[in-house]
Amino acid sequence: MLQTRQEIEAWEKQSLAPYASLSAESMGREYPQEEHPYRSRFQRDRDRIVHSKAFRRLEYKTQVFVNHEGDHYRTRLTHSLEVAQISRGIARMLRLNEDLAEAVCLAHDLGHPPFGHSGQDVMNELMKDRGGFEHNRQSLRIVTVLEDRYPQFPGLNLSFEVLEGISKHFTDYDLPDGRGFHREGQASLEAQIANLSDEIAYNNHDLDDGLRSGMISLEQLQKVEIWQELYEKVDAELPQIRLKVKVHETVRRLINRLVTDLVEQTMRNIEAGAVHSLEDVRKAPHSLVGFSEELRPKNAELKKFLFKNLYRHYRVERMADKAERILRDLFRAYTNNPKILPPWIFERAGREDPLRAICDYIAGMTDRFALEEHRKLFDPHARV
Repeated sequence: MLQTRQEIEAWEKQSLAPYASLSAESMGREYPQEEHPYRSRFQRDRDRIVHSKAFRRLEYKTQVFVNHEGDHYRTRLTHSLEVAQISRGIARMLRLNEDLAEAVCLAHDLGHPPFGHSGQDVMNELMKDRGGFEHNRQSLRIVTVLEDRYPQFPGLNLSFEVLEGISKHFTDYDLPDGRGFHREGQASLEAQIANLSDEIAYNNHDLDDGLRSGMISLEQLQKVEIWQELYEKVDAELPQIRLKVKVHETVRRLINRLVTDLVEQTMRNIEAGAVHSLEDVRKAPHSLVGFSEELRPKNAELKKFLFKNLYRHYRVERMADKAERILRDLFRAYTNNPKILPPWIFERAGREDPLRAICDYIAGMTDRFALEEHRKLFDPHARV
């Protein structure tokens, strides 16, 4: 027996919290479309994101470690999947819209250039006279302009609620080509969940990858209260297990601790704010999704530790320095001679801002494509 879209919408209205985002009450899409008989609006959004070229490219984009450094390190793709999994769990516990939260999380890093945050910094500097570069804004540009899959409209024509979540901003935000959508007050709870799910995922999985790589050690982590507290419990309860499994168990418990605290504190915030509708969420004076006062400083300590000991590790800095030179070289080569660009990019550069077209092209590259393109352009022995 088939489940229809109307039945999905009726289930949402009956089962979700009164302040959840309902697909039937979505503010819609920029380009109106006939509704699907068996999928809700947010389910269609999620599916469009998963089938996009930008999503597939995340497999070979840096989280912290460049793709060629090892098969087990997180990439932007695995990170996005883990963020989506965490967000669905949180949304389910709070009786919010899982499909919306998942769609936002799957799209949140589409705009990242190669080589992670160091790549973003370089592109922002190169584009400083053209409005700069920021990956959330680029994610919006991808889903509203750059993805070219449908004959009826540019981009993916996602719902307003997903675009709002991608933007991560709580004020009016103009879409890349001048169109805009109006938003007053706070973002939906599903969008707020996506932001914190992202933080939970990268803190814990960067920690896991950092230990695996040897860039950070258990001895260093003894100074981080929340880690040491959980690690000592694991060690006391399971003294015979291998060290690698002990680390994984501690990371698992840390994720659970953060998620549980977030859900319980968010529920307290909702009750304290007398929130009974989505309109109440938007009128709230601050974000309703957050950690407790007890856990907030402990989480901040973990973030500070990772920034100092992993993100500023000399090996990461070396790769960042190499990435900067590669991206600057590519940008300079393309701007000096646009004829070396692929024909479809060269054509775009002729009818649009050429620097923005070049920026879009470089930002869409994977790590390995950027490395290979640099080799082709600057190694005289490489085939072009």
